[in-house]
Amino acid sequence: MRLDFKKNVKRNMFANAMASGIKLLFPFLNRTLFLWLLGPAYLGLNGLFSSILGVLMLAELGFGTAVVCSMYKPVADDDRELLCAYLKFYRTVYRCVGAIIFIVGLALLPFLGKLVHGAVPPDIDLHVLYVIHLVNTAASYFLFAYRGVVLGAHHRNDVITNIRTAVSIAQYVVVFLILLVTRNYYHYVLATVIFTVVQNVLLVSASRRLFPDIEPRGILPPALRRRVVSDVKSIFMHKVGGVITHSTDNLVISAFLGLVAVAAYGNYYYVVANVASLVAIVYASMTGGFGNKIYTESKETNFRLFRKMNRLSMAAVIFCSVAMTALYQPFIKIWTKNDPELVCHSLTPVLMVLYFYIMQSRQVLLAFKSAASLWRQDRWKPIVAGAVNLTTNILFVIFLPDAYKLDGVIFSTIIGFALIQIPWESHVVFSAFFGKSEARAYWRDHAVFAALALSLCAAAWFVSGWLQSLIHA
Repeated sequence: MRLDFKKNVKRNMFANAMASGIKLLFPFLNRTLFLWLLGPAYLGLNGLFSSILGVLMLAELGFGTAVVCSMYKPVADDDRELLCAYLKFYRTVYRCVGAIIFIVGLALLPFLGKLVHGAVPPDIDLHVLYVIHLVNTAASYFLFAYRGVVLGAHHRNDVITNIRTAVSIAQYVVVFLILLVTRNYYHYVLATVIFTVVQNVLLVSASRRLFPDIEPRGILPPALRRRVVSDVKSIFMHKVGGVITHSTDNLVISAFLGLVAVAAYGNYYYVVANVASLVAIVYASMTGGFGNKIYTESKETNFRLFRKMNRLSMAAVIFCSVAMTALYQPFIKIWTKNDPELVCHSLTPVLMVLYFYIMQSRQVLLAFKSAASLWRQDRWKPIVAGAVNLTTNILFVIFLPDAYKLDGVIFSTIIGFALIQIPWESHVVFSAFFGKSEARAYWRDHAVFAALALSLCAAAWFVSGWLQSLIHA
């Protein structure tokens, strides 16, 4: 079955655009209320728990990604029985994963205090809050999150996105009222658990409505099960590297610098993450379509599509990089009321823009690589990059002057992406699927993108500085 790539991409992009608007507005208001009503220490707790649970979610091993990618061919062949067998296999795996996450999470309780440098807010029981966050994370695995693979394999991520968007709006309205009326952090966290359950119920309902003939039944053939397990082993290594690269930043900052420093770093990273969600409207809308095209079109057609989507994505990346260069630091100062504990020097936003550009420049490549199930070829890449990132993280935090310790955390991530991950994953895609001529065309495009981005960002930097000097004159 050949899926309608353009129609599905348009649907997914529209859904992602709506979701990105919500993700920009409501989390910003939520984070602002935290800063103004509860203080940066509570914000730091949120960042710390997110990082710990990000490590625990390694128990998922990458089964979701592996199963979705394995389902692209049965979707192209319209093999409904095989899709049902994949879904049953995935449901069993996810229930086991939920149990593992919860048990291992409970085992970490005695060590929580060692991950916080300095005092915890006096009205907070660190262990109780952690258990509530843990229940919220494990709940999806025990409920119906596995049904999402059916929608993803059919390039209908717009359905998942729309459900998450609607639930997010309701959730944020409720938690805003909770923060304004009670200023109670416990009530805030409990509300997130309730909305996680609601989201999963809506997800399974939509999946069954659109694809009523795909239910968890049958037995996945041993050869296909071994293939999924083989992919999972490689994806797990990618996930380990990803967690080391991203989640350990907050852990290192918390352990060495304290919760307020976590909040400061989180504010700068929050801007990058939300702007990145705008660019994701492009590349996140196409992975399932790539998966279908790989099995229904020639490599030449696939490369033309890949190059076109990469150019579209990079146009958005460059535009966002230029805007961030000009507006990043002024926005942080206004947002945090120029709190000296939360506003870093001017090098920090420059590094964050560089981090954003490098991270986003690889996303279309990663989307195609995922769709083509090219996991094994670079399975050691994220481990090497993650180890380099963690090592340089710790060294920079220990040896750099206090004012530049957070910059060291950012720069260590940039090193891992620029010197290890991007060259490695690019080599895999162009050696395993495309060819040398396509690789040259790809890198020529990126050389032009980089030169354009550098010149425009430099101009934005000088113009922004000139305007600020006029304002303060």
